[in-house]
Amino acid sequence: MADGGGAKGGRSSRAWAVRLLILLLVLLWPVAGMAQALQVDRDFLLLGEATDQQAPVRVCTPEILARLTHVIQVQPPVGGWPGAPQALDVFNVFAGEVMISHGERQVCGHMQDARTRDSRFRAGIGMVMVPKAGNTDPILVAWEPPLKSRWIPTVRLGAPSPVQQSDTARLLIRTACIAIALALALSALMGYFTTRGRDFLTYALVCVLLVVWQSILSGLSGYPEPWLPVGRAAPVWMVAISALSYGVMIWMLWRLCGGRRAVRNSRRAMLWMTAALGLVALLTPFMSHHMLAVTAVALDGVFAAACVIALGVGFVSLRRGHYHVVDGIVAVVPLLMLMLADVSGNRLLVEYRVEAAQLVVTWFLMMSAYSLNRSLGHMRQQRDEMRQLADTDMLTGLPNRRAGLRQLEQYLLETRLNGQPLSIGFLDIDLFKQINDRYGHDVGDQVLVSVARTLESGVRNRSDVIRMGGEEFLILLPGSSADVALPRLEQLRERVSLQAAGLDHDGLVVTSSIGLAELRPDDNDVAALLRRADNAMYRAKRSGRNRVVDARDTPLAD
Repeated sequence: MADGGGAKGGRSSRAWAVRLLILLLVLLWPVAGMAQALQVDRDFLLLGEATDQQAPVRVCTPEILARLTHVIQVQPPVGGWPGAPQALDVFNVFAGEVMISHGERQVCGHMQDARTRDSRFRAGIGMVMVPKAGNTDPILVAWEPPLKSRWIPTVRLGAPSPVQQSDTARLLIRTACIAIALALALSALMGYFTTRGRDFLTYALVCVLLVVWQSILSGLSGYPEPWLPVGRAAPVWMVAISALSYGVMIWMLWRLCGGRRAVRNSRRAMLWMTAALGLVALLTPFMSHHMLAVTAVALDGVFAAACVIALGVGFVSLRRGHYHVVDGIVAVVPLLMLMLADVSGNRLLVEYRVEAAQLVVTWFLMMSAYSLNRSLGHMRQQRDEMRQLADTDMLTGLPNRRAGLRQLEQYLLETRLNGQPLSIGFLDIDLFKQINDRYGHDVGDQVLVSVARTLESGVRNRSDVIRMGGEEFLILLPGSSADVALPRLEQLRERVSLQAAGLDHDGLVVTSSIGLAELRPDDNDVAALLRRADNAMYRAKRSGRNRVVDARDTPLAD
């Protein structure tokens, strides 16, 4: 049976190896062809070709200009503009058009379509102009009414290079946060396929949802081309995705902070709250702009209250000794700090609102992933402990019969592969029933433990000594022929006979009978090997006990 299983496993492994080799060849073939195609006879490689396509510009139509109700004038310095190039970049306009105008130049754009903006500005809407020296005309900046009163735009003016570098830095932060969320989602998805744990699948879906939220917030849903149908409906998308995101984040924070354990029957309340926020998301397409603004503020209030409650529950759980809630506390504190900074009108937050929101959400996802992976590690530890208990003899701490036979089958497979010998010793404590009857089962247990420790000390690997049941032990000797194993088993037999003195019971005698067998080429499985060792052990008992008998000297048939 073991050889059959090993052959089947070997064929399966070879089949997988062939499939992997074919896959690698399929993948490497286009790469090799590409490498050949890229061979050049020059010192450089020229890509692309000349084009007559003009840079896309979003025209400020009268319809667009009519919606731009908020206007500011960026005044020149004293004495007028110096005649040097000026770059102006507008950030943190989450929805609607932005217009920048100076003299005869006028550009419009919005964050959800990168194709219609100046390619030098990707995190904001910008324009580079060169006012004549001494010109005193201001630069006009106009935008649509913001969804929230505190969502005011940030306008940066300066030399083109530093302004563009600041814009690029913002873009890097935004894309990095989305990349981290996608990586966490992929990791959770692989965890789901490995463990089939629903928590991993739920976390992956949460990551994807927050990727969409971040993309709309940062304008990356339109980069390099629009891949979400946001367009003019940015406020609707923003409120709808915020409602869904707040729902799942509150649910996760409640779990991370120990709310399900601290507050009984809270699961139903959390389900109702999540369903209510989902309903709000579904109703957003039918709301007016004013109603969307009211809903957005209300959602912020609900989320802030939920974070405060989750933090309080986390501290209560921490005082009760549930230290795993530290993950939730560490996750919720930055969210509350961001809300406090928003309410207080912190200048740094106003300048970097998008980046701050994305970084806080990314931190939340990372802490959630850490908690999820730690739970997985705890489950694996419990599984390993249960497996260890299932494979261990409780009295002696040795591997039990099931684990021992599995180990022996593994040695048999290795022996078939490397051609090394394999021997086993089947040991039975002599007259063990009389020991129990005369001294009691407590002393019998002491004898079993003492013999187990003696046998363990005589082998290289503790797992090579197995308690087969009752007073029987199996000793595995991989790499040893019968001629080599015989003196080792004789030495173990002598050491077992010396254990009675250490137990300090008058008249106690402990001896053992051992049957030795070596794996033969015609053995199809471990059963034949065990039968020969067992027969040799009974031959030792019939020959007077307290001895080792080699199966090769045993006339009994297998």
